Amino acid sequence: MKRITNSESAVSPVIGMLIILALTITSTSIILLYGMPTLSNMEDMANSQKVEQAFTVFDSRTSKVALGESPSQTTSFSIMDGSIKVNGGNASYNESRIVILNVDIGAVWYSGFQNQRYKWGSWEAYSAQPEMSEFNVSMGSITYTKGDRIVGYEGGGIWSKYPNGRSVMISPPEFHYNGETLTLPIMKISGDQVSSGTTGVDITVSSDNMPVVLYPDSSTGRVNPLNSDKILIYIQSEFYTAWADYANSLAYTSAETDDANKTAIIELEVIPAMGQDTLKQAFKVGAVNQSNPAPIYNFSFDLQARASAGLNPSNYQISTSSGTKTLTYTLAKNGGANQLTMTVIYEDAAPGGGVETWTGLDVFPVSGAQDDQASDVDFLNQTFNLEYDENSDFSWNETSWISTLPNVEYENGDVTSLYNLTQHYMRLITTDGSVVFNLDNPGNGKGKGGGSDPVDYDDSSITLYYDGMPGSITYLHVSKNELTASLG
Repeated sequence: MKRITNSESAVSPVIGMLIILALTITSTSIILLYGMPTLSNMEDMANSQKVEQAFTVFDSRTSKVALGESPSQTTSFSIMDGSIKVNGGNASYNESRIVILNVDIGAVWYSGFQNQRYKWGSWEAYSAQPEMSEFNVSMGSITYTKGDRIVGYEGGGIWSKYPNGRSVMISPPEFHYNGETLTLPIMKISGDQVSSGTTGVDITVSSDNMPVVLYPDSSTGRVNPLNSDKILIYIQSEFYTAWADYANSLAYTSAETDDANKTAIIELEVIPAMGQDTLKQAFKVGAVNQSNPAPIYNFSFDLQARASAGLNPSNYQISTSSGTKTLTYTLAKNGGANQLTMTVIYEDAAPGGGVETWTGLDVFPVSGAQDDQASDVDFLNQTFNLEYDENSDFSWNETSWISTLPNVEYENGDVTSLYNLTQHYMRLITTDGSVVFNLDNPGNGKGKGGGSDPVDYDDSSITLYYDGMPGSITYLHVSKNELTASLG
């Protein structure tokens, strides 16, 4: 018979209970250790969503004030351990503003500006030039901040910035572009207040409903239709990545970013005037519709002689350059009287590029005598043939940085029409935007100096019609709406 003091029958249940208790404590500790941050993050996310919803309501009410439907509107916000701030002072304006440039690509300084145009402040060295027009408007903002999360109202839109630095659009800004007209009513916030804590706060926005029209403005030379070549819009903002994403989401705009200066840059092409006009020694052609295989509808010169020597050029050039690309038409009085021959040269210095040279097999007749001589030069002539003078081509392949359709191969001696060459090369040369053609007679190219220009530009004319790139801007309307914000 066993003695009770030596019995071990009660040990197992006690140890089992201790193990269960230890597991329970350990599990609870793990849940508290790893679960609480997740629960906290979920709570912060829910709070941020509430703030975004409140800002959306605020945006709707503020629009009524800006449009003159109401002199003032008040919206309530729950701060929830964050802070609400009205950023409408001079220091805030340095971080929330829009600069708009009208730029002429024919200016002698343009190439220098072009290489750095996607940087904030790149225009400052050229702002005094007559070919550049600049005006800027401060925006300001109203923001809610908690930790690294920011939600704000700026430029008529609602934006949300995450701790990783990226921002998203909650509600679109007052930026409206239909591919022809840009309407930009800029909301300028005035006020400099902040409120923090856990209680709610009211934001009241008021306005005198007297918007200031900044463009067009005849007193400053800002006219419609636009007479510049490009419009560049610089948006400096805490939410610049979302501004850029919004521009890229629209059908007719795209944007670059300058991360160092928190800036989104939108560039819009202006279609130069088309039609018949007096021929000048420089004329512009806008970016053509790349999806149209034959975007040039009419491109011709009516050349009139300037002096008794008549139309007798040795190397009359119509040329333009864009980046690494150059297109040159050459007219010369070779091979007989009363006729002009043509050569077409296309060059691209980019890797994989080269030179493509075409020599005319036909001529443009010259009528009259001496200073009454004249010639019609049609760059879309379908019966004027040219012969390829190179051994290989590079620009007629599948669409790439240096080539475009049709996908054909040309070798030395192959023939095609001037019409085909003009359609093809005009698409290539305007891929990156508008170009300026310059007219010159540099002589015979043998180091003997420039040749005498035989053309009477007052009596000569140019006719130019083409299918412009979709989304090219023609009209610009910019206004400033003053909004005063206060916390209560």
